[in-house]
Amino acid sequence: MKEILDAIQSPDSTSADFAALPLPGSYRAVTVHKDETEMFAGLPTREKDPRASLHLDEVPVPALGPGEALVAVMASSVNYNSVWTALFEPVPTFGFLERYGRLSELARRHDLPYHVIGSDLSGVVLRTGPGVNAWRPGDEVVAHCLSVELESSDGHNDTMLDPEQRIWGFETNFGGLAELALVKSNQLMPKPKHLSWEEAAAPGLVNSTAYRQLVSRNGACLKQGDNVLIWGASGGLGSYATQYALAGGANPVCVVSSERKAEICRRMGAEAIIDRTAEEYRFWRDERNQDPREWKRFGKRIRELTGGEDVDIVFEHPGRETFGASVYVTRKGGTVVTCASTSGYTHEYDNRYLWMSLKRIVGSHFANYREAWEANRLVAKGKIHPTLSKVYPLEETGRAAYDVHRNLHQGKVGVLALAPREGLGVRDEALRARHLDAINLFRDA
Repeated sequence: MKEILDAIQSPDSTSADFAALPLPGSYRAVTVHKDETEMFAGLPTREKDPRASLHLDEVPVPALGPGEALVAVMASSVNYNSVWTALFEPVPTFGFLERYGRLSELARRHDLPYHVIGSDLSGVVLRTGPGVNAWRPGDEVVAHCLSVELESSDGHNDTMLDPEQRIWGFETNFGGLAELALVKSNQLMPKPKHLSWEEAAAPGLVNSTAYRQLVSRNGACLKQGDNVLIWGASGGLGSYATQYALAGGANPVCVVSSERKAEICRRMGAEAIIDRTAEEYRFWRDERNQDPREWKRFGKRIRELTGGEDVDIVFEHPGRETFGASVYVTRKGGTVVTCASTSGYTHEYDNRYLWMSLKRIVGSHFANYREAWEANRLVAKGKIHPTLSKVYPLEETGRAAYDVHRNLHQGKVGVLALAPREGLGVRDEALRARHLDAINLFRDA
């Protein structure tokens, strides 16, 4: 690994130099183990600790197949899917790997008794497989997490509809929380030159998800003047939704859980902010019954912040806890767009407020390659910024996942893989200088 890192850090290294580097036989990777999937049996979700289930193992380097690339990972980050994997919820990910392994001889590599996790990376291409022409060894890249086969016609209008669509590092093996990663070459995108390795690794999954969910024609089709309710507006996903709303001329109504998080939203440029903890919203009376009076109180508060208007779009991802309120507060003809269910997958709402007011619920899952490319392009241009707040070494990925699991973080939590320290990898200092305050906003907070 030292030779690889030396080549990455040398300004004189060429593509031929990288292609000539010998590959190691193994590498360090963050894994979960198949024989431990019952380790949290009987515990409530909140008491499950990813620090117990995530391991740093030495694993063999996978064989490179057609259309694939092997990447030296400089940095990665933690997403909720990494937390779900570590908690073995809602199901252990080994079922995904087993099903993928049955697809083909090439896919069989993924069905292992360990799962290398992680759905973000920034790094350098080391090798490309047959049929890869767009990328060469030595290219500095980030990766989006959409893995598709595209043998079915269903995926050719929108690759997210491919029947064999998977999320890399969650439903496939050889993910980004490691020193090396195996990706399909059509997951690769240029690394933004003004960002460090850890900053460039942070947007990936959440930035692309927010772009599709809010901006794309496959999502809510955000337009100027829209009022957009954003749950968890300072979090890993919501912080990008807030940026897209502001950049698109919309009015984000940011829902947060503390004054500290409210201040982060103000610093991003948002004005309409609801601290749901301070205002004591309780959308459920008990485990089975919601409280419509709280929906109405919440709607009234939104109208106070928008000059009497209801929201055009609700950016939903908490799920069960908030979904009834989300449907209620959306304006007539408006859209609830949902991409996750971090508080529970069984959503309940009063359908009268949906059907009689002609509202829409749109399901949105990650992004296709074009959407991910556009989202990354906006980062590269300095229009959208990473929301990195804290960085851990690879050895402490369990702690990073614990922070996300317990909502102790702001924005995104990064992980250094091969990068020996933070701040490396910046190639465009002038562009960085113009946006330094925005890049550091979440760290300063």
